[in-house]
Amino acid sequence: MHYAPQDEPCPLPYSPFKSCTVPRPIGWLSTISKDGTPNLAPYSQWQNLTFDPPMVMFAANQLSTGERKHTVTNAEETGWFVWNMATYDLREAVNISAMELPKGENEFGRAGVTAEPCIEAPGPRVAESPAHFECRYLSTHRLRGNSNHGWVEVVYGEVVQIHVRDEVITPEGKLDIPKIRPLARLGYYDYTSVTEVFEMRVPGAHGLLNAGLEGKSS
Repeated sequence: MHYAPQDEPCPLPYSPFKSCTVPRPIGWLSTISKDGTPNLAPYSQWQNLTFDPPMVMFAANQLSTGERKHTVTNAEETGWFVWNMATYDLREAVNISAMELPKGENEFGRAGVTAEPCIEAPGPRVAESPAHFECRYLSTHRLRGNSNHGWVEVVYGEVVQIHVRDEVITPEGKLDIPKIRPLARLGYYDYTSVTEVFEMRVPGAHGLLNAGLEGKSS
């Protein structure tokens, strides 16, 4: 099977595009509006960028009406957004928070999760989540789409506070990923969670390369 997505229709009943780039980590992002209303929403275009200093990005498509996502406008107006680790145990709350609700409605209450204060970010984080990043907003880059919904805004941030629950840290000082079971997005309506971990080290790697793989600045 082969097709050019800009020139011809997909020959399959479902587009394979999002099912090829998998699994995708979920940016379960909390923000607060300038008038003080909390917001919570998941984004499956989320990724780390670098580690020294730690920076992240997420991409948010516009609504079909052409309106911008509340997460983006809140981050721009307040200068902050917060990443909350989405897990298998929190899957229903993550899914509920994906609903398109009117501006001003509190998704924390709708999703049934607890709003916990941050250290620097003005908005709350999800208390039930095992890990959080408080992110200082850096910039937004807009890319043109073929439709209102196709327009996408890529938002960049610097991680200035990292929270991890003690009970998900192993004696070796690593995150216990099989215990956490992070949630990840597949294509279509499908998700997965991480239940198995294996280690591979780059042959001949040493010094700064190993430090980089371990997320150390030196």
